[in-house]
Amino acid sequence: MSYKLLSFSAGRDTRAGLLVDGKVYDAARVTGELGWSSVLGALQDWGKANRAFAAFAKRVAKSKAKGVPLARVKLLAPVLYPGNIYCAGANYTDHMAEMARAQGKEPGPTMKDLGEKPWHFVKTSRSSVVGPGAKVKLPAYSQKVDWEVELAAVIGTTAKDVPVAKALACVAGYTIANDLSARDAMRRDKNPPTSPFHYDWVSQKCFDGSCPLGPWIVPAADLRDPHQLGIKLWVNAELMQDSHTSKLIFDTAEQIAMLSSRVTLRPGDLVLTGTPAGVGMGRGRFLKPGDAVKLWIEEIGELNHTLA
Repeated sequence: MSYKLLSFSAGRDTRAGLLVDGKVYDAARVTGELGWSSVLGALQDWGKANRAFAAFAKRVAKSKAKGVPLARVKLLAPVLYPGNIYCAGANYTDHMAEMARAQGKEPGPTMKDLGEKPWHFVKTSRSSVVGPGAKVKLPAYSQKVDWEVELAAVIGTTAKDVPVAKALACVAGYTIANDLSARDAMRRDKNPPTSPFHYDWVSQKCFDGSCPLGPWIVPAADLRDPHQLGIKLWVNAELMQDSHTSKLIFDTAEQIAMLSSRVTLRPGDLVLTGTPAGVGMGRGRFLKPGDAVKLWIEEIGELNHTLA
């Protein structure tokens, strides 16, 4: 029996929970470790916590602990709140081809083909992260908010200058993110495209609620291969993105290695690995109030939220 790690609402409190066989158990209570009452607390002690959580999942049938059916639990974003959120840009082969066509260009070689390194921007944490079922208020300054389903790696150990071959060992688990993007706020038109101040990453990527996250974290050991997963997104039941993580340009290990060569990654940081083809910008269609978005990644689950 395996488990999934989540955050849930317990009255005015927020607790870390273990989803085992359809029921949610308070992580700190079933293990006796008060420091694991939050997901961030568990990630700070990930090696020990993961072993204890897996052991509980195996003995849950013999345990006297009382779980609550998942349907009766109010889920929150699994990491409240991430330390840093690093987001890969232009990192799926099908998405790069789609965006080139949208600009009237022929798809060319990828940055990896050209010998470049992975590239990331930073998204805010407390303002951006919301959980399953959230109603995200569209920012007043944008009429072109776009969707981007992404596989998110949750860092579980401090990492600095990690080689590619050891990078995935730094991942505690994986979850789903929607990197919502205000496309019409991405440029400052009075600055020429050659200016380093032409792009406005805060307005485009960091508005309130711009990072729906969840529904839980699947431990890394429970995924056969993070680069062999189906990945999809629907808007109002219409399939928009339908791809596969094998189409990543720089894989998760390469991204973590690159990031760790520049900054120290710490438990609770997130790496959003990029989005595939099917975004709204490529088809000139964007999110509206009342839209319902469903995201799905194979072996992880389903994340839903709406727009207001």
